[in-house]
Amino acid sequence: MRTKQELSTAIRERRRAALVVNAHSRRGRRLYDTVHARLRAAGFALLGAYPVDRPGELDRVLAEAADLGPDLLVTGGGDGTVGAAARLLAHRDIAMGLLPLGTTNNFARTVGVPLDLDAAIAVLTGGKVIDVDLGLIGDTRFTNHVGIGLSADIMQAAPPGLKRVVGRLAYPLTGLGLLARHRPLAVTVRAEGREHTFTTHQVYVANGGFHAGRPITADATADDRLLVAYPVGGPTRRGLLRETARNAAAGHRRTLGEEPFLAVRQLWLDTDRPARIEVDGEPYGQTPVRIGLDPNALRLMARADSPDH
Repeated sequence: MRTKQELSTAIRERRRAALVVNAHSRRGRRLYDTVHARLRAAGFALLGAYPVDRPGELDRVLAEAADLGPDLLVTGGGDGTVGAAARLLAHRDIAMGLLPLGTTNNFARTVGVPLDLDAAIAVLTGGKVIDVDLGLIGDTRFTNHVGIGLSADIMQAAPPGLKRVVGRLAYPLTGLGLLARHRPLAVTVRAEGREHTFTTHQVYVANGGFHAGRPITADATADDRLLVAYPVGGPTRRGLLRETARNAAAGHRRTLGEEPFLAVRQLWLDTDRPARIEVDGEPYGQTPVRIGLDPNALRLMARADSPDH
């Protein structure tokens, strides 16, 4: 296993990469040819290049690309695509290159990768390799968050066509339709010898610093050895809508020390009835569940000035 500095040097000097783009994502299909051409123009020798238009093939194609032995696996797509690549590359001697082509691009925002395509490619050519934490739910690693309650119901119900047309607005639009009949959950969180209970329609456990394209708090990162658990509102639907709006507007001004955030290394979460779970926007299962951290699990090509702990 090379050091991060050695891997950074190998990427800059040899430019040996593989490319996987989720062509089923909002921008992936439209931008695949452009991404391929600009990586070649930037001097990358692409050992393999794969547009994936069937979601069920993504894991297989990512594994095939990694088996080519690149120093850098460039992944283009949304948070679901990025999460699949992160699970594959955890604790491997391959760095992930990130091209944010999805709807909310939470992980890219957390690690400071620009959303502009040319700027993101410039990170791949002039950046450095850092390592960041991944979350663990059961034995499954994740980059951004675990959502329990309404968000998991929304992820299953949001029409793919609506996501392609209106982007991240598809989720609140779908949520408004589901909210009228959604029942609140009684949630119990056990962590670090303490028990926390609350009633809510929605609870998140985040590894990164962004959700729905907005900051969770000013000081949450993917490299701080902490998970952030927090409910959104209380038992009323009005409270959920009010807190959702507050989080979107004021996340950049809030800190982990404020209510209702619980910053811990691991936790056990249960609900009064089995509740659906989504992990980085993909269905996972139901509560109860244990959620923890895999520190410094993923090597990532980031900006040259990125902090690295």
